[in-house]
Amino acid sequence: MKFYSVVFLIFALNLFADAAQVCQTSAKEIDSAKSQIKIQNIKNDRSKENMQSWLNSDFGLKPYRPNYILPFGIADSQYISHKPTVDYKNIEAELQVSLKLQVARNLFGLKEKYYLSYTHRAFWQIYIESSPFRESIYNPEGFVIFPISDKRSGLNLRSFKFAIAHQSNGQPDTKEIPVFKGYNLSKSINYFYGTLRLQNDTLLTDLTLLVPFPGSANLDDNPDIMKYLGYTQAKFTYFYNANMFTLMVRGNISSFKGAVEATYSYPFVHDSYFYMKFFSGYMESLVDYNREVTKFSIGFSFSR
Repeated sequence: MKFYSVVFLIFALNLFADAAQVCQTSAKEIDSAKSQIKIQNIKNDRSKENMQSWLNSDFGLKPYRPNYILPFGIADSQYISHKPTVDYKNIEAELQVSLKLQVARNLFGLKEKYYLSYTHRAFWQIYIESSPFRESIYNPEGFVIFPISDKRSGLNLRSFKFAIAHQSNGQPDTKEIPVFKGYNLSKSINYFYGTLRLQNDTLLTDLTLLVPFPGSANLDDNPDIMKYLGYTQAKFTYFYNANMFTLMVRGNISSFKGAVEATYSYPFVHDSYFYMKFFSGYMESLVDYNREVTKFSIGFSFSR
């Protein structure tokens, strides 16, 4: 099974690269191709509009966070398996799919935009027998972005984002199951966060404050998670020619725990990028939120 999983992953990457190469056409050619898919003899204008939108696959979904597939990631130590008879390695693949949809705008006359988003991350132990997924993380959000026209402060403020989010790994409560010896596979958190964005030339700075939902029910699965996740985060995104660099630092000032993540991407073929990621700290994944991990991963992203 391990061999077939690796072959499948390589095949998927090659297939995407070939498809992306074929897609290296100009915007005019793409628009021309769309214009050829025309419907006729439709009397109802609303029906015609929706039918044409469906034919053109124009549903308004956009990339949100980076969409990537990282076939090779190596951590500094073996991952802990909380499932009997399963031994994980320190080498694995990682996938992320992240999309957003604008649902409203300018409700308060501030030129703000409202979105719904969904991000799915998966850690895939592709290099062991049966190739199980170590964890999948489900992360829906609802958020609004307010643009800021800052010409006086000198801080170059660009926007403020307010979001309500949920993260969970979709696992059942296993505390009472003897074979798990009191360990609970279920991990989740509901939280608000606000992000202030600043711009200085090609450098973007995002300053984030994160607050969990009030009430113990929100943290029953992992009562001390904020000790490792932290309440504050700073992310720096820098563009140099076609290169893109990011550096994220987050943490809890009182516990001195947190994480650092750095990424680098460079165009590969049309709308795909060579992608590298380095992570060191806590909460790489939900199931191991209180375990310190240092990991380097390499692969491709399909958005930045």
